[in-house]
Amino acid sequence: MKLAATAVPSPSAVNPLFGFFMQVWGVFCAEGQKLRHDPFELATRAIQPMLWLLLFGQVMARVRGITSGNLNYIDYLAAGILAQSVLFAAIFFGISAIWEKDLGILHRMLVSPAPRSAIVLGKAMAAGIRGSVQCIIVYVLAMIAGANVSMNPLHMLGVLAFVALGSALFSTLSLIIACFVKTRERFMGIGQVLTMPLFFASNAIYPISLMPKWLQIVSHVNPLTYQVDGLRALMINGGTTEFGFLADYGIMAAVFFALVLIAERMYPKLVA
Repeated sequence: MKLAATAVPSPSAVNPLFGFFMQVWGVFCAEGQKLRHDPFELATRAIQPMLWLLLFGQVMARVRGITSGNLNYIDYLAAGILAQSVLFAAIFFGISAIWEKDLGILHRMLVSPAPRSAIVLGKAMAAGIRGSVQCIIVYVLAMIAGANVSMNPLHMLGVLAFVALGSALFSTLSLIIACFVKTRERFMGIGQVLTMPLFFASNAIYPISLMPKWLQIVSHVNPLTYQVDGLRALMINGGTTEFGFLADYGIMAAVFFALVLIAERMYPKLVA
């Protein structure tokens, strides 16, 4: 008597959550290959924080009254420049999606069974790795500039957590922008316009208390403000958090979750 062959279900079919994470991991690995084939990009990312810390920071450190407490200006600036490096790298992440659309790669991704949210999260995770590499660069530059950098392993893990979440947040925002503009030329222009207000309307290079009232309001709804606040308390010896770690990370996570929901709906429109 012949036994009927029975199909063995795949792990992803048995556990949909496992399948979802495997799809996220697949997108993450594909994005990671791009970074591995173009490591020179990371070297060029070091130029901007070098100029800010070694030139701008050294000059502004001579100005009295910018900061208060135990921090000198180089200490204060170091965390802001790390957040700036993460922002500038992540905000142009969406241009890769436009390249994928032009090359036809995006069409194949969208017809795959992977949920749109898995694609967005996979790309956000890859952006987090790129941002984490910036930590090494800025830490070294900050120590060269004379910043009192904390080498506590727990603090460094906390910095990586804030950097990874910030990179994921701003790269997802970048994907949403790419879905609206759809061309590389328009995207570059909007990316340049967007980064400066986000950077200067935050506590990255000066305290919120020095801002006019209207700019203080803008700063409090700017997610970069909360990233800088958490980074400054963890990265610098003697640094303190103005809003609290729970508020800093919680607000960033809430904004990231909202952006993922928007991006998964907008992503198919990139090829429309």
